[in-house]
Amino acid sequence: MRAGGRLPGDPVPDPGLGPDEGRRISYALGFVRRLPPLLLVVGAFYDYFTPQAFTAAPFFTAAPLVAAPLYSRRSTVLTGLASVAVVLAIHIRLGIVLHTDAITEAATVATVAVLAVLINLLVRRSSEQLASAREIAEAAQRAVLPEPAERIGGFAIAARYEAAQEGAFIGGDLYAVQDTPHGVRLVVGDVRGKGMGAVAAVAVVIGAFREAAEQEATLEAVAQRLERALAREGTRRDGLDAFEGFTTAVLAELPHGDSVVRIVDRGHPPPLLLHEDGTVRTLQVQEPALPLGMGELGVWPDRAEEFAFPGGATLLVHTDGLSEARDSRGVFYDPGARLAGRTFRTPEALLGILAKEVRRYSGGWMTDDMAMIAVRHP
Repeated sequence: MRAGGRLPGDPVPDPGLGPDEGRRISYALGFVRRLPPLLLVVGAFYDYFTPQAFTAAPFFTAAPLVAAPLYSRRSTVLTGLASVAVVLAIHIRLGIVLHTDAITEAATVATVAVLAVLINLLVRRSSEQLASAREIAEAAQRAVLPEPAERIGGFAIAARYEAAQEGAFIGGDLYAVQDTPHGVRLVVGDVRGKGMGAVAAVAVVIGAFREAAEQEATLEAVAQRLERALAREGTRRDGLDAFEGFTTAVLAELPHGDSVVRIVDRGHPPPLLLHEDGTVRTLQVQEPALPLGMGELGVWPDRAEEFAFPGGATLLVHTDGLSEARDSRGVFYDPGARLAGRTFRTPEALLGILAKEVRRYSGGWMTDDMAMIAVRHP
């Protein structure tokens, strides 16, 4: 499983921005990071070549202040020292180092340089605390979403989790695969919300799935167990700790020795079946039910539908982070059309290529996390 990460102090991009906005922000940040040395150079020329009554103090004080939230502590200290050194060098060269105005200017630049270092310390500490909290949350997510074995029940399996952005809040995408007496069963879902609340809901869904997958004779009964588990956990929580909403999910069952797959769809994007000859089929059920956690809106019975799953074919189940990735024109990524006519050596290769293509398609600015499971029939 993979999730995006970032270094302390790095800016956190807005997952809602499009690729063009993201590139503009990246260019702006790159320019701002080059400002401190540029301000020192401009200030030096201004102070040296203008009459003594003019001062370049604003340039020299701005340089360490700009560096404070963007540079490391060492670089911020060096920028502050450089600002003071340039001011003193110019004053010595002009022979005004002991003049009242010159002393005031040097003292002002030195004071601002010290303040810039203090600001840098505060920014770095806040960034480190945020990074630590993010790492804890990601560790919790990895704990509830362990990598499945490469082969389960005779099927080749691969799973992948991709965070929407580096540094973005972790979301509620989930997956689980389990070999049971009834066949290999799997679930892929998407919990509404983000952060630790979403991870808690993921833990509830996966815990209930692992138990129900072993005990329930039908896939419909497994879905009902997940529904009851979310409802039960929701009544235990109140206030800010309450679950925010629903969970879309696809449950699939691959019976041992049969070339079929049974699917229950709970308001989730339909799986894709990739045949050996490159043909892609969308496994759209005729009667999808409401998402998990919405049982109070009415009775909508689960019905598992059966599809052929021939040898050599690959089943791809994914969250909407894949199918709702958009390019710079706002056009959605269509995995069915993109995968048509192509073959992949292994399920892992399929997911790796998909992840790279979606990143490239969206310009690196995806709006949602993405979870995928690929299962190849032997």
